[in-house]
Amino acid sequence: MSISSASGCTADSLGEQPASEGEQPASGAGAEVIMLELVDESGVTIGTAEKLSAHLPPGRLHRAFSVFLFDDDGRVLMQRRALGKYHSPGVWSNTCCGHPYPGEHPFVAAARRTSEELGIAPVLLREAGTVQYNHPDPASGLVEQEYNHLFVGLVRAEPRPDPAEVAETAFVTPEELEKLRVSTTLSSWFWTVLDAARPAMRELIGPSVRW
Repeated sequence: MSISSASGCTADSLGEQPASEGEQPASGAGAEVIMLELVDESGVTIGTAEKLSAHLPPGRLHRAFSVFLFDDDGRVLMQRRALGKYHSPGVWSNTCCGHPYPGEHPFVAAARRTSEELGIAPVLLREAGTVQYNHPDPASGLVEQEYNHLFVGLVRAEPRPDPAEVAETAFVTPEELEKLRVSTTLSSWFWTVLDAARPAMRELIGPSVRW
């Protein structure tokens, strides 16, 4: 298994990667304000909230998305989040995740952020259901309380990650992912979204790879 860093360097394995505290989100005059869509238990929009405020304990239920992209060998593309991110810095997670802007369709947001973070466009991207969860992040003290739209797809281009967003990428097999479970840190939401997306992943990849 080969890891590609945002600077273009490679390594042979995924070891323990310590997460830094990262930079805090900008505040004060001139700071960018990112708004999220608040939803009810059925996923119906009920309002908006500033991004950081929605993640402060106990968390506010908001719309999110998670993407799992696979290569032609059935390996899933993983990313290690950049150390400068204020939320879950330096941890490994699925291909891409984030939040639609208010009024933005989750599919559009998923494709947009995949391009912005990784410099790639899927050759196929399809909906894979939704999942709701509440996961505190011990490192940052923030809470992921999300109504998450899941997407699975195929990619054939090499990632060209934005180093402000992504530190490293790697295509991994199910067996290699199991090794990550004990050897490194994954995002607090990763296993929840993975398990929810498995039926769509298996339909996409077929029986040859045991996802």
